[in-house]
Amino acid sequence: MSILGWRPFRPPLFTHFASDPFTLPRLTVSPLTALAVVLAFAVAMPVLSVAANLFDAGTSGTWAHLVDTVLADYILNSLWLCLGVGLGVAALGTGSAWLVALHEFPGRRTAEWALLLPMAMPAYVLAYVYTDFLQFVGPVQSGLREGFGWSKADYWFPEVRSLPGAIALFSFVLYPYVYLLVRSAFLERAAGTLEAARSLGLSRGQAIVRVLVPLTRPAIAAGVALALMETLADYGTVAYFALPTFTTGIYRAWFSLGDRTAAAQLAGCLLSFVLLLLLVERASRGRARYHDTSARTRNPRRPLTGLRARLALAGCAVPVLMGFALPAWLLVRLARQDDASLPFERFWHLAGNSVLVALVAAVLAAGLALLLAYAARGTRPQQRVAKVAARLTSLGYAVPGSVIAVGVLIPVTRLDHALGSAWQALSGSHPGLLLTGGIAALVYAYLARFLSIALQTMDAGFTRLTPSMDAVARSLGCTPGQTLRRVHLPVLRGSVLTAALLVFVDVMKELPATLVMRPFNFDTLATQTYTFAADERLGEAAVVSLAIVVVGLLPLIVLARQIGKGQKVSGC
Repeated sequence: MSILGWRPFRPPLFTHFASDPFTLPRLTVSPLTALAVVLAFAVAMPVLSVAANLFDAGTSGTWAHLVDTVLADYILNSLWLCLGVGLGVAALGTGSAWLVALHEFPGRRTAEWALLLPMAMPAYVLAYVYTDFLQFVGPVQSGLREGFGWSKADYWFPEVRSLPGAIALFSFVLYPYVYLLVRSAFLERAAGTLEAARSLGLSRGQAIVRVLVPLTRPAIAAGVALALMETLADYGTVAYFALPTFTTGIYRAWFSLGDRTAAAQLAGCLLSFVLLLLLVERASRGRARYHDTSARTRNPRRPLTGLRARLALAGCAVPVLMGFALPAWLLVRLARQDDASLPFERFWHLAGNSVLVALVAAVLAAGLALLLAYAARGTRPQQRVAKVAARLTSLGYAVPGSVIAVGVLIPVTRLDHALGSAWQALSGSHPGLLLTGGIAALVYAYLARFLSIALQTMDAGFTRLTPSMDAVARSLGCTPGQTLRRVHLPVLRGSVLTAALLVFVDVMKELPATLVMRPFNFDTLATQTYTFAADERLGEAAVVSLAIVVVGLLPLIVLARQIGKGQKVSGC
C-alpha cells in the first residue's frame, strides 16, 4: 500500500507488520535465532567481564606493585616466546609440508600422517620429560661425564628450563598446525601453479619460491596464529620452567596474592596480546585473495632417490622423533620406575573426573554447535543475525583458558552468592555454592573456550547439505525441528561425532582453566600431572601423562584416515 507514492520502510528483521503503515511493527524472533544470540552473549561474557576490570584501580595496590616489578618481564617474555615459536613452527611446518606434498620418496605416506603425532603430546608433558632427560643428573649428561671422564667444569650444556628451551618444546609440539594447513594449500595449488610457472620459463625451484610459497602465505599465517594462541594460553610449561609470563602472573595474582582485580587486569593484558595477534594475522594477508582455478592435472610430487630421499625422510623424522617418539619412550621409561606406582583406585578416580567433565562438555558443545550452525543457514534476516552470533562464538578459542577462567569466575561467583542468599531467605538454610561448588562453572568455561571447535566442524558438515533438501522437507510439511532430525542428522552424524571427539580431547588436556575453576578436592588427569611434576614425582606424572597422550591420539586417527582417503582419491 502506498500513500501518494510513498511506501513505508520495512526493516528486514521485522517479519510481521500491521496493515497500517503508522502502526509499530511486531518483531518475531525464532527460537534458534534467540539461542544463537544467547550463546554469543555467553561466550562474550568472560571477555566483557575481564574488560570491565581493566581500568579498576582497586584498593590493595597489587596492580601498582605488579607494574613496578614484574609486568615488564611478563611482556618481554611473552613477546620473545611468540617470536621464537612463530619462527620455529613456520620453519618446521612449512618445511615438512614441502617435503611430503611436493616430493616422492620411500616412507612418504607414513611420514604424511606421522607428522601429526606431536599434536597428541601436551607441551607441559614435554617440559617434564625433557627436563628429567637432559638435566645435570639425567642420563644424557651423566653418560657424557662417564664416557669422556669430564667434570662439571669441563663442558657446557644448554639449560632446558629456559626461554630458548621453552621455544624449542613449543615448536616441536605446535608445528602440526602449520603443517596441516600448508600441506593442504600445496596440494590444492601445486599442480596447476607449477605447470603455469614452468610454461613461463621458471625452473621448479624458482616456481616454488617465487610463486607457490607466496600463494600459501595465508595458510602459513593462519597456522602460526593458531600455534601462538596455544603458546600464550599455556600454563604448565612456563610454570615448570619458572618463566614469568602472563599466564603464570594471572595464577599468582589470583591464588598467591588473592587479588581477583589484579588477575583480571593481567588477563586483560593477555587478551590484548591475542587481539593484536589476530590483527597482525589479518593485516599480513591484507585484501589479497588466493584462488586455484585449475584442476589437478597430474601428481605435483618430484621423485627423490638415493641420498636426497634419505635426507627427506630424515627431515620428516626429526620433528616426529623430538615431538612424539622420544617423549613417549621417556614417559614409558619413567612410568616403569619402582617409585612410579600410582594406586589403581586413585588413577581411576582421576580418569573418571576427567571423562565426566570432558563428556558433559563434549555432548553440550556438539549439540549447541549443531543448533547454532543450523540456525545460521540461509540468507533470511534472522539467519543472518544467527550467522553473526556464530562468528562471535568462534572468538572463544582465541581467548586463553586462564582468561576465560577469570572472566567466568568473577560474574559466576557473584551469581552464586546471590542464589545462595535468595535460597536462604526462602528456606532458612544456605545451600552452599551451587555453581562454583560443582562442575557447572567449569563446564561453562570449557564451552566458552571450545565451542568454536565444534562449530567449525559442524559448519564443514553442513556444506554437504544443499538448500534444496530444506525446500523439499518444507514442501512435505516438515517443521525446522523435524527437518533437522529426519533429514540433516543422518548426514551429519559423522560431523557430530567428530566435533564431540575434538572437544572431548581438548578438555582432557586443558590445564589453566581447570586449575582455576575446579571445585575443591576435584582433580583431573591434567591437574594431577601438573601437581606430580611440580613435586618432582615424575614417575607418577608419567603414568597419568600416558593416559592423556593415548586420549590425544584419538582425533589424530581420524585425521590420518582422512589423509589416507585423500591419497586414494587423488591417486597419490
